[in-house]
Amino acid sequence: KDIISIKDFSRKEISYILDYAKEMVPYAKGEKHKNVLSGKLISSLFFEPSTRTRLSFESAMNRLGGKVIGFSDPSGTSQKKGESLADTIRMADSYSDAIVVRHPHEGAARLAAEFAEVPVLNAGDGAGRHPTQCLLDLFTILTEKKRIKRNNVVLLGDLKYGRTVHSLAYALSLY
Repeated sequence: KDIISIKDFSRKEISYILDYAKEMVPYAKGEKHKNVLSGKLISSLFFEPSTRTRLSFESAMNRLGGKVIGFSDPSGTSQKKGESLADTIRMADSYSDAIVVRHPHEGAARLAAEFAEVPVLNAGDGAGRHPTQCLLDLFTILTEKKRIKRNNVVLLGDLKYGRTVHSLAYALSLY
């Protein structure tokens, strides 16, 4: 399934993901090993700078036995020669089992999903959405506070253009 916007998930689906995430913590920490993604490739297409998000996807893929292909600087890609986002996505789609895309333009991840047959995961698009960061934020609240409901949450930063707060504010409203 594509992960483009947190709005694409019901509260029940989000809760399922968060429950499953609890089971995955020892694997994320390297305390346990699981090769469930052995033989799988993920294309990591980062059209704008990122450290934490890119490395989190790459480390997860590696810890679960998969491999990562892609780029973190689009200046070394055919985009520099005028290749469209659609063509880049079609190319990555033919090589991989999933695509992670981070792009400076809002809606780029949803557009990517239209051109890909494999699942597309939105790692942040413009001022739009960042559903994977939202899931991590919800998981952190759940881990620290033992519940998501009935908490006072303060959102700081750029509330107009901050893609993480757009996603989190919506998700919190479900609880």
